Amino acid sequence: MLAYTLKRALMTVVILLLVTVFLALLIHVVPGDPAKTLLGPRAKPELIKKMHEAMDLDKPVAVQVLNFLGGVLRGDLGTDLFTGRSINELIAKALPHTISLALAGLGIAVLFGIPLGVFSATHPDSWLDRLTSAFSISLITIPAYVAGLFLLLIFSIKLRIMPAIGAGEMSDPLDYFLHLILPATALALSWIGYLARLVRASLLEVLGEDYIYAARAWGIPEKLIRYKYALKNALIPTVAVLGVGLGSLLGGAVFIEIIFTRPGMGRLIVTAIEARNYPVVRAGVLVVAFLFVFVNYFSDLIYTYLDPRIKLEKGRI
Repeated sequence: MLAYTLKRALMTVVILLLVTVFLALLIHVVPGDPAKTLLGPRAKPELIKKMHEAMDLDKPVAVQVLNFLGGVLRGDLGTDLFTGRSINELIAKALPHTISLALAGLGIAVLFGIPLGVFSATHPDSWLDRLTSAFSISLITIPAYVAGLFLLLIFSIKLRIMPAIGAGEMSDPLDYFLHLILPATALALSWIGYLARLVRASLLEVLGEDYIYAARAWGIPEKLIRYKYALKNALIPTVAVLGVGLGSLLGGAVFIEIIFTRPGMGRLIVTAIEARNYPVVRAGVLVVAFLFVFVNYFSDLIYTYLDPRIKLEKGRI
């Protein structure tokens, strides 16, 4: 287990290093001069030169990459070109809103998706199973931003029972929670359907294993077999999916934050893109990428720990 953990950690570090180098080079992939794009075609050469110096573009590309990489290793993500504020401060202010939205969406997906899948698996081939399956597939096909718009129109504009925009105040937990319900639900709907289908398939597979038939032969109650023995093993694949799901929810939060005007990472990155504020864009994307990679790393370790059937053979990992 230790060898596997170290190998996965090394792979994670390599991936993060490649992502950091790519983002450092991203400004050179975009067509045109970033400084001229930012300042406009009538900008004076002296002003363009100062902007090049502020964006570190007056140095060779290799030096720019090393400087950016060194800043990341020191925990310094740069400076906002317009306000002069540290990008670390901007991200520290925006990141909690995005993480809370992604976690709330994941919580809603687990809360409704797993029971829905269990219910469907315990009523196989019945009309309830078919109805549940159709409902789950329908949820999977709904994009988060479409769900967000409909929820906003129905519950905020039509019924006026939920707040429409903003994130509320963290100092007021109830207000923050109310502002979180609609965007988190919009983010979770497709994952509710996906988890329901995954749990149903896994549980039906486990219920067909030999040890389940043996447990029935010993006279163990069916409910105990289903919910203590079968469901425990059926949920193991879900753990790995939840790691990917959290990363996906972090990405989907970008669109949801724009729709509901939440001050998270998505809004920060989109606003920076519109303003051609390349340092903020680069740092924001880097933080989201780091979160995605780390979440998948830890979910992989947890999955390996929970599933005893995984054999960690040398040379295969």
